[in-house]
Amino acid sequence: MTDADRNDPLYAVSPLDGRYASRTAPLAPHVSEAALMRARVQVEAEYLVALADLDATPLELSDAERADLRALYEEFDADDAALVKRLEVEGAAGYTATNHDVKAVEYFIRTETDDSIHPWIHFGLTSEDVNNLAQRLMVVGAVEDVLVPELRAMRDELVALAQEYRDVPMLARTHGQPATPTTFGKEMAVYASRLGRALARVEAATDDLAGKLAGASGTYAAHVAAFPDVDWRAFSHEFVSSLGLEHVSLATQVNPCDDLAALFDAFRGANNVIVDMDRDMWLYVSDRYLGQETVEGETGSSTMPHKVNPIDFENSEGNLSKANADLTFLADYVTTSRLQRDLSDSTVKRNIGAAFAHCLIGYKKTQTGLGKVVPNEHVMRGELDDTPAIIGEAVQTILRREGDTQAYERVKELTRGREVTLEDFHDLFSDLDVSESTRDELLALTPATYVGLADELVDDID
Repeated sequence: MTDADRNDPLYAVSPLDGRYASRTAPLAPHVSEAALMRARVQVEAEYLVALADLDATPLELSDAERADLRALYEEFDADDAALVKRLEVEGAAGYTATNHDVKAVEYFIRTETDDSIHPWIHFGLTSEDVNNLAQRLMVVGAVEDVLVPELRAMRDELVALAQEYRDVPMLARTHGQPATPTTFGKEMAVYASRLGRALARVEAATDDLAGKLAGASGTYAAHVAAFPDVDWRAFSHEFVSSLGLEHVSLATQVNPCDDLAALFDAFRGANNVIVDMDRDMWLYVSDRYLGQETVEGETGSSTMPHKVNPIDFENSEGNLSKANADLTFLADYVTTSRLQRDLSDSTVKRNIGAAFAHCLIGYKKTQTGLGKVVPNEHVMRGELDDTPAIIGEAVQTILRREGDTQAYERVKELTRGREVTLEDFHDLFSDLDVSESTRDELLALTPATYVGLADELVDDID
């Protein structure tokens, strides 16, 4: 295999970097290895600035030096990432290979700064102090800039469908059997509301992401040894908060990661809503309740030219199911560590981007599917008309209101296990001992109009 082959998406081991590379590209600035390098540089640079602000430390930074430090991550590019990698694996700029990714970042900053600053780079820190903060900065960017906007767009699409088709009647199915009618818009409103609540949980979990900066065992031991008079707990709280994160005061060497687990669980909840909808939309297409706009030149089947398959919903279901498997594993794993530290979680956390990538593909595929579907009102109404038995619920409820103690049994005898027509119901009504106004009320019942407050319920979307 040539070097050119290695960079060709067709030779990628994972479909995320191969078949789906263009779809996952928006996440690359946030959760790639280069993004992790950049975030580590950000933490180290801002930590130097914070140290310089302490009266106890002799470190002094001019405004220009502070700007230069921040430029290291603000202008971090592919060449910088390549240098960090060389420092780690083969050595560069006069340094032998570190075989340590965080130490490589420290040496990278050395190559870009004055010697007077070098003793203070990574001062008193353990790698996890940098990593846990960097990882959360990456996650925040991926969630807020990429994933949440996709979820919002999907919710907006569902709201639009709900409002447009709020009064289009449709046969419902409970246990797979014909049930009290609903409207297509109301069913879309259910998913819009569910997704809205799930999105709120994702946003709340993102706001609760928290970081630690407390040294090798979470005790600030090295910091206190060097400068015992500094309030390092207050310093850590202020520094972590300045990065937009909550502060974890009690930790071992590792951040316990309960915050990340909560975020992963929140995404699983949102994904479960979407998978549930994907499956329903697939069934609606199968039942011809939904038509799909064709795409010029697209092949539905390799052998059946007539087919327009619901591939977008199927693709979304598969990707979100894979995402949830990854998110479940991540949530379970990252909250555990042997004693004060083991390294297994570091390997696992490198897969956060893959889980997010499957989420992103799923979100985009569902949106594509929603944009193609068109409710087939003729089919929906036809099936309602062909299933008059579903007004039986209304009939027996009205008769109960009128004091008929045998109302349920009367309708059950007429409808259960039998093909009935509206005329059969009308014959029943003619024999009932009820007022003419009640009889007229019963005669007015039709499957298509027996939808209760379905159209009004669309306005209850959160």
